[in-house]
Amino acid sequence: MHPTASASLASLWDQVSGSQPDPDLWVVIATLVAALAVVVPHNVWRISRNAITIAHEGGHGLIALLTGRQLTGIRLHSDTSGLTVSRGKPHGLGMILTAAAGYTSPPLLGLGGAALLAVGHITLLLWLATALLVAMLVMIRNAYGALTVVLTGGTFLLVSWLAGPQVQAAFAYAVVWFLLVGGVRPAFELQAKRSRGGAGDSDADQLSRLTHVPAGLWLFLFHAVSLCSLIGGGRWLLEV
Repeated sequence: MHPTASASLASLWDQVSGSQPDPDLWVVIATLVAALAVVVPHNVWRISRNAITIAHEGGHGLIALLTGRQLTGIRLHSDTSGLTVSRGKPHGLGMILTAAAGYTSPPLLGLGGAALLAVGHITLLLWLATALLVAMLVMIRNAYGALTVVLTGGTFLLVSWLAGPQVQAAFAYAVVWFLLVGGVRPAFELQAKRSRGGAGDSDADQLSRLTHVPAGLWLFLFHAVSLCSLIGGGRWLLEV
């Protein structure tokens, strides 16, 4: 390899894998307030929930691949619903883990992001998120889903390449707070739908049929994962 190219790659790797200074506490708190502002109001949540759906369906797809299933496609819809289709045995551990990955993926991604930010890996977080979105784009099978993922991935790419360290830090903290806070609400929405007799084919109901464990216990698991991730990730983010 040419020495100049080798040096450039080494410099790029150092930039990505290296640590960056923590932002001021007021920035961390401001990004938390911003996350709450796009999660709590219903009208805003109807739009911002699209990003949670990307993480939800991406979680289904990733675990399907990791458990040896054949991922055939992912669809994201304008009503913030989604569908991930995979082929394989209609029962067994792989199917159970795939079904359980949806509601747990956004908060767990937030927790993982908080762990990276806690050790100053802001740029690495942004690049990993961009890579995951590019990989997901390959499996999207509808125009709205492709547009949503392209816009989200493009935002991460622009911030990673063009923004200064302070903007990158604020953006990264806002994204992680959003995953942590936004990861809590869908389980409560599912609980409300089920209490009204709806969502009969939800992930919790599918898991109940697969495991013969009541859907309510799976719903409890979704709540436990999201709330524990919020508490744990929040503590890491606030320790600046």
